[in-house]
Amino acid sequence: MQKVDFENGSIAKNIVQTSLPLLVAQVISLLYSIVDRIYIGRIDGYGTQALGAIGLCFPIVILIGGFTNMFGLGGAPLFSIELGKDDKKKAAAVLNTAFRLEIIAGALLMIFGELFAPQVLSIFGAAADELRFSVPYIRIYLIGTIFAMISTGMNPYINAQGYATVSMKSVLIGAVANIMLDPIFIFTLGLGVNGAALATVISQFLSMLFALKFLFGVKNEFKIVFRKFFSFPYAKEIISLGLSPFIMQCTNSLVSVACNNVLMQTGGTLYVSVMTIISSVRQILDTPIMAITEGASPVISYNYGAGKSKRVQNAILWMAAAAIVYTCLMWALIEMFPLLFINIFSDDAALKQLALRPLHLYFLAFVFQAFQYCGQTVFKALNRKKQAIFFSLFRKVIMVIPLTYLLPYVFHMGTDGVFMAEPISNVIGGLSCFTTMAITILPELRHKEL
Repeated sequence: MQKVDFENGSIAKNIVQTSLPLLVAQVISLLYSIVDRIYIGRIDGYGTQALGAIGLCFPIVILIGGFTNMFGLGGAPLFSIELGKDDKKKAAAVLNTAFRLEIIAGALLMIFGELFAPQVLSIFGAAADELRFSVPYIRIYLIGTIFAMISTGMNPYINAQGYATVSMKSVLIGAVANIMLDPIFIFTLGLGVNGAALATVISQFLSMLFALKFLFGVKNEFKIVFRKFFSFPYAKEIISLGLSPFIMQCTNSLVSVACNNVLMQTGGTLYVSVMTIISSVRQILDTPIMAITEGASPVISYNYGAGKSKRVQNAILWMAAAAIVYTCLMWALIEMFPLLFINIFSDDAALKQLALRPLHLYFLAFVFQAFQYCGQTVFKALNRKKQAIFFSLFRKVIMVIPLTYLLPYVFHMGTDGVFMAEPISNVIGGLSCFTTMAITILPELRHKEL
């Protein structure tokens, strides 16, 4: 089992060694979420209706992911900083606190969802026809809440120890199991939508077992301890730093609701389909940026804790360079070959032609997203809670959502206004975040070298 040495060797090599397994894991995770929709949409007789009904469950799934990231991505930088300081006792306490928070939050979310699933789904717009599919699906899915939160939420702590391939294998096991079990439960056993949910729960359980095998294994220095289970010595620090990824996760859902609402009024259902295609393309293209930045995060945190400011600066520069080069290349591909991306999700000739202009508008300033991700990652990796939370809110809540309404209605841009909200917020939000990081963090790091 190869371990990345964050304190020595090439910074670029450290980032690549951590980012590549993360990239594989995130691509697999992306397939994981798509596979259910592919199979459900092909259920004979009611696949299309069931697919729409399951879509109404996504806000609940996003909320679970938000809490998972709060304790996982919120605590991992603290864990890495303490590793860099060689304070293994505090690092172990942070890990154990996060583990307990994942379990307790998972249990509470599961109980709440089981009790109030029909009411919550009705708020999201489910009518009686949708409820007959969505309620049983989400109630089965919620059984695996703790499994999902442990397997996903503890992976950042495994990465922070230098074992990125372990977390990759954890995701891979779950994804392969889900792909194999879905057709068996849905079609062979005739369980339909409920079979898809059951396959997901079993897959999440297998992923959790693999993660726990490492966390309880002899090669892991930081064992899970069950005594004093209701002791949370670093909960406040974890949650306050974890609010940034939590907000980012949850505001994506709000932005989606706002965009679909305005597009329905200004362009009709066809433009909602266009936004679905563009959002799917965005989800694919975001995956490598997330892998680069999350791969750099433990390198930055560890060396910051170890007092190696020069290595922290180099890690920030390598991360920014990789993210900027990648986003420039993707922007160029979209400009030159837009149908290459649209064809992935639709064979409808009219829809593809309609999607061309919105795709160009939406990704007009894609490169500036690299600045947002890099600045945000540095703030989170160095435990700068206020900045991390502010810039999470700034781009999405303060900019994208208001622009989604202002540009179409006040500035009379119609559907173009909805798609232009993203590039405008990328430029202003991305530059603001990265510039603030550069003028506050980099001088501090250079001063520490002296």
